[in-house]
Amino acid sequence: MIGRELPFVFNDGGRAAAGYLGNAGDCVVRAIAIATGLSYQQVYEDLGHANASYAQLRNDRLAKRLHSKGSSPRNGNHRKVFHDYILSHGFTWVPTMQIGQGCQVHLRAGELPKGVLIIKVSKHLSAVVNEVIQDTHNPSRGGTRCVYGYYIKR
Repeated sequence: MIGRELPFVFNDGGRAAAGYLGNAGDCVVRAIAIATGLSYQQVYEDLGHANASYAQLRNDRLAKRLHSKGSSPRNGNHRKVFHDYILSHGFTWVPTMQIGQGCQVHLRAGELPKGVLIIKVSKHLSAVVNEVIQDTHNPSRGGTRCVYGYYIKR
């Protein structure tokens, strides 16, 4: 049944239990923790180390930004860093949009496969587990939000 909005369940990925307070740009940490079952703290530390390593080994704009703003995952995470981390946990990347193609897949029932997914929408990652969005807010925009691609657990 295409068109039905996906259900939403509040899930902070274990952030509060790990002792973190306030707001943060931590959607990557949260989505990975939910989808992999790893603790929020473990993912946070792993991505912090990956950010620091990237900043130390590279000489591009992202590395310079990580040097100046710090490597904390609280400041956000870049695909150049988190992509390989997600793949290393048994996920496969499935692009759903090509340049000039327009939106083909939306964040709604019938357009995403069942299973454990980490979906990429504009400026956000979210976990979708068996067609249920798990996040701190509902990013679906009533089922109209375009999905750029997703990582699926194999």
